[in-house]
Amino acid sequence: MHLGEELLVLGILFLIAYVLGRLGKLVGLPAIPVYMVVGLLASPYTGWFPLSFDAHNVELIAVFGLILLLFNLGLEFDQEEFFGNAGKLLISGGSYILVNIGVGFVFGFMVGWGTREALIIAGMTATSSSAIVTKLLIELGRLPNKETPTILGVTVVEDIFIAIYLAIVGVVLSGQTEVWPVVLQLGVAFLFLVVMFSIARWGGRFVSKLFKTKDDELFTILFFGLAVAFGGIGELLGVTDAIGAFLIGLVLGATRYRARIEQIALPLRDVFGAFFFLNFGLALNVAEFGQVLVPVAAAVAMTIVLNVLAGQFVAWLNGLGPQAGINTTVILQNRGEFALILATLSLSAGLDPRLVPFAGLYVLSMSIIGPVLAVNSERIGALILRPTRTKVAAVDGRDRMRDETIALVEAVTADDNETSGDALAPDTLDIIAEDPPERPGPVTESIATQAAEQSDVVVERKRDPEY
Repeated sequence: MHLGEELLVLGILFLIAYVLGRLGKLVGLPAIPVYMVVGLLASPYTGWFPLSFDAHNVELIAVFGLILLLFNLGLEFDQEEFFGNAGKLLISGGSYILVNIGVGFVFGFMVGWGTREALIIAGMTATSSSAIVTKLLIELGRLPNKETPTILGVTVVEDIFIAIYLAIVGVVLSGQTEVWPVVLQLGVAFLFLVVMFSIARWGGRFVSKLFKTKDDELFTILFFGLAVAFGGIGELLGVTDAIGAFLIGLVLGATRYRARIEQIALPLRDVFGAFFFLNFGLALNVAEFGQVLVPVAAAVAMTIVLNVLAGQFVAWLNGLGPQAGINTTVILQNRGEFALILATLSLSAGLDPRLVPFAGLYVLSMSIIGPVLAVNSERIGALILRPTRTKVAAVDGRDRMRDETIALVEAVTADDNETSGDALAPDTLDIIAEDPPERPGPVTESIATQAAEQSDVVVERKRDPEY
């Protein structure tokens, strides 16, 4: 079997993705829509690409990409931060998800494609893309912002929600119609979740013993094999390969080898993940976009409106101002890999075929609109909040003039010793007290490190002293 032509075409496609990716970075676009556009370019349905390419050649690699996307999601989950601040995180993230998925369900039924399809559509519109959110935060330099811990807290809760939601979707899409088999399968799914979460919470020290090797190659083979094997276990238990990979990632993230696994797994995720998004683009047919154009336009409008409401509400819950609320809203607008994973599951379950072009066009739209809004959120805030700021500035100006007048009278009437020592100190202390410099929390620092490792900046690879 000769694969020369397929390898050549695949290499050209990735080179095109590199060029378009560099151009996309000029306007702040993430890589996900770029990979999908390249796949769409080479899709056999469009005929735009002069060279033929068989999509079946990358299907298995795309499955590895899906597994590694969820494996890394579990690996990056910060249990200490979550259990240490669970109440506030659950209220913030839970309210955000509740608003989006509640209206998403209603919208899914209004589309009229079916009950299971409504479940898929609600999942697509409910959660943000953690990959795009974290990359935007680091690339826009907003990690020190006041709203950043809130944004990352919402994404942490979304990770848990995705695990539970995928387990439910896996059972619903299994085709079971009898009540007790469905109940039994849901019980198995939640038992699997509980066991793996428990091992991650209390068994990290024991699992660490499995990874005691100095050989990087064998180390890589070990965690990659576990990710693929648990993907298979998840599939056999009816909770999808994605959730199996997420849970073993969660367990390995609790070991003392988490940093070493992340160092190797991130480049693997980026490469195999590119295959997943490319493969999804290959399955898209531009001719089918017309029949989903209205539902997608409505879904995009709904997502933007809901995020404005939910983002401002979450910001208010955390004591943030209107501008921080706008920054929160526009960052959480981004949708990506989770919507495509649900579309892939719906395709294999034989649901309405319109879900695939719906997911493709919806993710393409949101992954372009979201970053553009995020880049311009300060300008949007200045435009919307200008009258309020002008009014506040005028009031502040009058107050300051009054204070200066009082201070001048007091200075003239006071003796020299009282005015010379502390004239400026109280103002300075007030300013510091009102706006103290914030230090990023542990989750922020962890994600900042990870995002820096994914950026174009050359980062020195650190090695565990033990090795």
